[in-house]
Amino acid sequence: MNTLPSGAAIAPHPTLSSARATISAATHAYALPVPTDARRTLARGWLWLALAALIGSGLFSVLLVLSRTPGLNKLFPVADFFRVALVVHVDLSVLVWFVALAGLIWSLHGTARRGAWGWAALGLCGAGAALMSLAPFLGSGEPIMANYIPVLDGAPFLAGLVVFGAGAALLVLHGLLTAPKIGLAFDGAGALHFGLNASVVAGAVALLAFAWSWAVLPASLAGRAYYEILFWGGGHALQFTWTLLMLVGWLWLAGACGARAPLSPRVALGLFALALVSVFVTPYAYLAHDIASVEHRNLHTWGMRFGGGLAIAPIALAVVLGLRGLAPLAPAQKPLRAALLASMLLFASGGMIGVFIAGSNVRIPAHYHGCIVGVTLALMGLVYHLLPRLGYRAPEGRLATLQPTLYGAGQLMHILGLVWSGGYGVQRKVAGAEQVLRSSSEIAGMGLMGLGGLIAIVGGLLFVVVTMRAMRQPAGEAQA
Repeated sequence: MNTLPSGAAIAPHPTLSSARATISAATHAYALPVPTDARRTLARGWLWLALAALIGSGLFSVLLVLSRTPGLNKLFPVADFFRVALVVHVDLSVLVWFVALAGLIWSLHGTARRGAWGWAALGLCGAGAALMSLAPFLGSGEPIMANYIPVLDGAPFLAGLVVFGAGAALLVLHGLLTAPKIGLAFDGAGALHFGLNASVVAGAVALLAFAWSWAVLPASLAGRAYYEILFWGGGHALQFTWTLLMLVGWLWLAGACGARAPLSPRVALGLFALALVSVFVTPYAYLAHDIASVEHRNLHTWGMRFGGGLAIAPIALAVVLGLRGLAPLAPAQKPLRAALLASMLLFASGGMIGVFIAGSNVRIPAHYHGCIVGVTLALMGLVYHLLPRLGYRAPEGRLATLQPTLYGAGQLMHILGLVWSGGYGVQRKVAGAEQVLRSSSEIAGMGLMGLGGLIAIVGGLLFVVVTMRAMRQPAGEAQA
């Protein structure tokens, strides 16, 4: 019988060693370094604008309720204050919030050149958002619930929207001019940098579409038709920007949780490139069809539905596989995982609902609420991750972990109630008696929608509370 000498080591089997090395090489961690120079200060400014937008949106959600309360509604400056408040609420919670978070991320992602441009963009966006918020009290104009950017068709609001748009345009230009060169370093950071570069380019295409629509709109159009066509092309292109930010956020948050996704940086970069190529359906739609034609409208919808969705499933699958079997998380990682999982669930729900849309009913807002909230939760998770890197304390504890779960659960109830009601033909963009709820099933569906909406509002306010608590206690030097 053969025996090993005392102290001899057993060499690992070459086949097993090779397999382990292959598995390790096939998984990748995605992370981005955060600068500690003036870009970090600029990013803090964009964070404050994002928080102000959420706070303002919450205040207008309260005004929505008060404006429909008998007796109290007489105190408001216009008779139909419900729709007036709804316009500002939507624009603050979607448009201003998304642009501000894009400004935060792009500021950290770009080079340190032309810092004054970044501050000018922040100043214009802040001034425009403030003017839009004050417009209901300054002679608001007719509320028009156009897709993507609802407006108050009066001078104060439109002036604020133009100023905000100028700030967003300067932000995108700043992002293009300071975009870092990727080179041939196809690591996780390089792939994420490419994804962020692609999101800036998509933002530039969206601004081009808005300008193009404004330049060629027929002079005979007015009211709802005018704004619907004005914002349709650019609004669709903006969805590519938000989706790319979300996909970067998924991979970044997964890496922050310690997950190693089975997706090579080259493949991830290719998927980001695929989403970027799809956004160029937008200028083709303007060249191929008249802006007021059905073909022009449908081409934008097709491009967003099919082109924009091709990159999502592979990245989502890689993130889910990477999250399996994680070691116990540190307290600061638990809110990140909660936000990541809630984001993926809501976005997937919104996407599935979109497949079954037929007609103009409340299934349509269920679809885009799911997708928009999926993006929002990813951005909330990134804020939690970036707070200690911006010089603040990392959010942790039960409240920080509960917040994305509560917000996601409320929004899921909200969209499920809309899907339920949409199956009975309840129409979108109507309220109160105009909904004509005929059966107990329709009432139950809209009741579920309302309850979920209230829970989601609480979850959104908790995000502000958790974030501002962390910002009150600086953490000293930024972390890598």
